[in-house]
Amino acid sequence: MLYQVKPKEFNPKFEVVSCFLESGGKILLLHRQDNKPQGNTWGVPAGKIDLNEDKIIAIVREIKEETSIIVKENDLIYFDNFFVSYLDFDFIYHIFHCKLENKPNVKINLDEHKAHLWEYPNQALNLPLIQDEDECIKRFYGIN
Repeated sequence: MLYQVKPKEFNPKFEVVSCFLESGGKILLLHRQDNKPQGNTWGVPAGKIDLNEDKIIAIVREIKEETSIIVKENDLIYFDNFFVSYLDFDFIYHIFHCKLENKPNVKINLDEHKAHLWEYPNQALNLPLIQDEDECIKRFYGIN
């Protein structure tokens, strides 16, 4: 469950960064490998923040590791953070946005993902998305 305000009894185990990489109005989505948690779902580039790592450094690293795309820190815009509560654990989820002039060549990390696609945000909602990704897309892009 995704919360805007920190819930009572919220005890985060870690923090996660994510990014809406956007080009021509479409966002980059990655298809998770079947053997990964929430396998066979689609999501944006994302990952855990390492110990003592700044969140902007973490998202630059995650984007490069997952897609081979190199973004500059000053091209990233911080959107918001959410408090995510699953049955087994809680975490803080940070969302960034980066508008790309041209669609870059994407080389996914096959250990983590099996495919990628560029899709309009409202069309992305029709895909089997990782848990709560639909709500993040709706909030960021103002989709009802």
